[in-house]
Amino acid sequence: MSEPSAPPSADTEANSTPFRRVIKSYVLRAGRMGPGQTRAYEQYGPRFLLKYAADQPLDTTAAFGRQAPLIMEIGFGMGGATADIAQTRPQDNFLCCEVHEPGVGALLKLCGERGIENIRIFRHDAVEVLDHMLPEQSLDGVHIFFPDPWHKSRHHKRRLIQPAFVNRLARHLRPGGYLHLATDWEPYAQQMLEVLQGETLLVNTAAAGSQGFVPKPAYRPLTKFENRGLKLGHGVWDLVFVRS
Repeated sequence: MSEPSAPPSADTEANSTPFRRVIKSYVLRAGRMGPGQTRAYEQYGPRFLLKYAADQPLDTTAAFGRQAPLIMEIGFGMGGATADIAQTRPQDNFLCCEVHEPGVGALLKLCGERGIENIRIFRHDAVEVLDHMLPEQSLDGVHIFFPDPWHKSRHHKRRLIQPAFVNRLARHLRPGGYLHLATDWEPYAQQMLEVLQGETLLVNTAAAGSQGFVPKPAYRPLTKFENRGLKLGHGVWDLVFVRS
């Protein structure tokens, strides 16, 4: 299977190639930086931000100042759940990719204020980071929580969880490493399940009779949005597959 060409960086996204000609981990949306987020860039950016460099493998030991299991999070939004997970799992390193400046600023602020040491951030497309800075079988886990479901049928092709992208993730996982997805849109959950089941490198951890989904792992916190949805009777679906 031939790979598409690499996508443009977040800094050159405007007026670039239309979305589905390449695999991307994001769709750039406008967002305004608040003063606290701007200060966080200045105060904490040098400590927690990593610079993307094509074809220069990331030295994770140098980046984190230690050797530890490496978990990649793709698209962390405003970073609240990411910060909570990192504090719940201090034994792991979390490599987080997000292109939206306000979200990156918000997570930088949380890292600085809470003294979180096991997070490092790329403000860059995760696909390019995977392709050019991380070797295959280098990750112990990948988290993708509540990616855009692209509700309209004609937009389903824009969904992040597609066979080529999942294969890319699977190849970057070490044997026994895991891929954890979560969504609150049932049709997308079903598509996610179908795509993951079609990847021969991955094995579902769901119990027999569970329809392929797992109970929410304890480390994933409930977001305010998720709590509101649950109170309204909306469902949330978690999938955890491991690399064979």
